[in-house]
Amino acid sequence: MTHAELKAEWLKKYQEVPQTLARVAEVKAAATAFNTNIDAVLKISGKRIAELMKAENLSLTEARDIRQTKLLSGVDVIKGIVKCFERGIAEEWLTEDKDVYQWMADNLGYDRLQMGGQGGIVANALAVAGVQKVYAHTNSLPKLQAQQFLDRDNLLSFDENGRPAKAAAVDRKDDVPLIHWIIEFDKGDILEADGEKIVCPKSNRFIATYDPLNLNLVIDDGFVKYLQNEEMQYIVLSGYHALTASSNGVALLEKSVPVIKSWKQRCPQSILHLEIASTQDIEVRRAIVEKIAPLCDSIGVNEREAIDILEVIGEKDLACRCEENTDSVNLFEAILRIKRKLGVPRVQLHMFGLYLTLQSPGFVITPEANLRGMSVAATVAASKAGTGNINKAENLLWAQGREVSDVGLTELESLAAYLHDERLPATGLSRYDDIDIIALPTILVEKPLTLVGMGDTISSISLISSR
Repeated sequence: MTHAELKAEWLKKYQEVPQTLARVAEVKAAATAFNTNIDAVLKISGKRIAELMKAENLSLTEARDIRQTKLLSGVDVIKGIVKCFERGIAEEWLTEDKDVYQWMADNLGYDRLQMGGQGGIVANALAVAGVQKVYAHTNSLPKLQAQQFLDRDNLLSFDENGRPAKAAAVDRKDDVPLIHWIIEFDKGDILEADGEKIVCPKSNRFIATYDPLNLNLVIDDGFVKYLQNEEMQYIVLSGYHALTASSNGVALLEKSVPVIKSWKQRCPQSILHLEIASTQDIEVRRAIVEKIAPLCDSIGVNEREAIDILEVIGEKDLACRCEENTDSVNLFEAILRIKRKLGVPRVQLHMFGLYLTLQSPGFVITPEANLRGMSVAATVAASKAGTGNINKAENLLWAQGREVSDVGLTELESLAAYLHDERLPATGLSRYDDIDIIALPTILVEKPLTLVGMGDTISSISLISSR
């Protein structure tokens, strides 16, 4: 088939999306754990940074003198912003200090609040997609956090007595909001300080996080007990990436193992999915791979996360190859090695323009069903990018009828050539040794309004729409 004929063929496949999405309403129950927080998004200018520096009597020389990347004061927040603004880079610095939190609340404010944390983002997505009941883990649920949940009767969390209740209506008044300040800045903006002009080289963001509960993987008892007595068809795990070995992160991670095992024993037919996130601490990353992933039926990764896993499973040469060229062939080899090394039945990769899933024969979701689920995920993800939000059902299919990505289709053709399977570009299905391959060119939106939580949405919607 020509490239144009292939695009037409995929457009036909995508026409099934509304019918597939409608069947999500048959899913009785799903749960998400463990990380839910509030994202406070703020656009900051060079002028405003200069004002903050002046208010704290902070010179440019002092702002550049960074001794640690932990937020111990308001001055440290300014230092992080200046560093990222000057270099055009993205970094996240953390604090567990309430005084620093209060400084940020008083001096930064925000332009808008939105749901943060993979668990929270996934819960909202599954609820609006139509799952009958979605249970979201929240270790802190004051009114401000509850307001970030969609106001839906099928989206539940747990009140101060450990009872399930409509998530948007809960107000655990003694809980403190867990806020991640996402401080964005624009390329070309100018910071003037001490007679110097600093021009921002690239639009990016600095994240200042106050989140002591998620940073210590505090698990809500009400949520745990409820899931031990109720049947869930899907459980999506996340939230390990912020742990650090220096703060007892590996031991905290290990404490969740018996909890996860008990859920799996209670619901052996459930699908347990682990959504990987970029994990800076290499010891925690290794513990996720060795202790959490083997308990799961499925894991989801992007290009960066796949490379990170390769580095801790002894595949550094392949990791370097992927760093140099993140194409479909190298990334296929990456997730193949990951699947075999971890023994996980299903691994899904979401890369630019292409989704790629490898799974063991006989997996509870057939390759054909997986392909249909991935097409729903691609449509919903594109709709989220195009509308900025999928907070209502009518937004889910905004991207319906749009062409598939030329980039993704080219990557699919390259993979097909590597596998010597001329049918793959048209069918999206292949086999390699004893492993089923499902591949799908996605829908790309030229000017996305948001990219936040995209991977989480893709992985969860793929699964929930497949069964």
